Amino acid sequence: MNLPNGVNLDLKDKFYFVNAEDARVVLAEAWGNPPESVSDAAGMIFPGKASPLAETWGIELRPDLIGYVNDEDAASIDYNELLASMKSDTQAGNEERTKAGYQPITLIGWAQPPKYDAENKRLYWAKELKFGSDAKNTLNYDVRFLNRDGVLVMSYIASIDQLPAVNSSLPDVLSSVSFEPGKRYSDFVPGADKVAAVGIGGLIAGKVVAKTGLFLVALALLKKFGIVLLLPLAWVWRKIRGTA
Repeated sequence: MNLPNGVNLDLKDKFYFVNAEDARVVLAEAWGNPPESVSDAAGMIFPGKASPLAETWGIELRPDLIGYVNDEDAASIDYNELLASMKSDTQAGNEERTKAGYQPITLIGWAQPPKYDAENKRLYWAKELKFGSDAKNTLNYDVRFLNRDGVLVMSYIASIDQLPAVNSSLPDVLSSVSFEPGKRYSDFVPGADKVAAVGIGGLIAGKVVAKTGLFLVALALLKKFGIVLLLPLAWVWRKIRGTA
């Protein structure tokens, strides 16, 4: 499957792909995330034949054309210090979330410490999150595929008890992505191509550059199963599977 920005996605028969429109319905209407936080979703991946309206995990896909990410800082990052900063940033964003009518978020810690695969230019890590007073914590497992123009974002959205299943699926997910010639990380042209304002640490922390030139934190922390499922959402599932 060919996606925008030179991304090739080979899911074989282990996963299936949901397009951008249906992915946004699942993320916002079925799973209760703020619509503005999922507006850039380019699609989702789900395991096997599992319905997104059932107890399963999903992976949000999103291209982020921030420019070529210099990975020289990868070996020098103090992940404990980085986590402390991320917890503070998450806490600081709760006032805005609650004013908008959404639950506050507590970043519990790493569910999987960050790992950077320098050979294949892939970065992945997992956060354990608590949304409001929810009894079950949420897992956000993030993968970044570095390329010439920025990164392909893959974000697993699951419950924390699904971490073993997510870890089991990760090798197949990592091997499903490739980039066309001219779009690979190694195709970068110094002096001609755009360079990202963040490195590996900034990708993990969720730092973005605002129009003012200042660094901000992108509060793209997503959850599962936020509201009661409605009949139209069941129709979406039938449409996705081609039975509507």
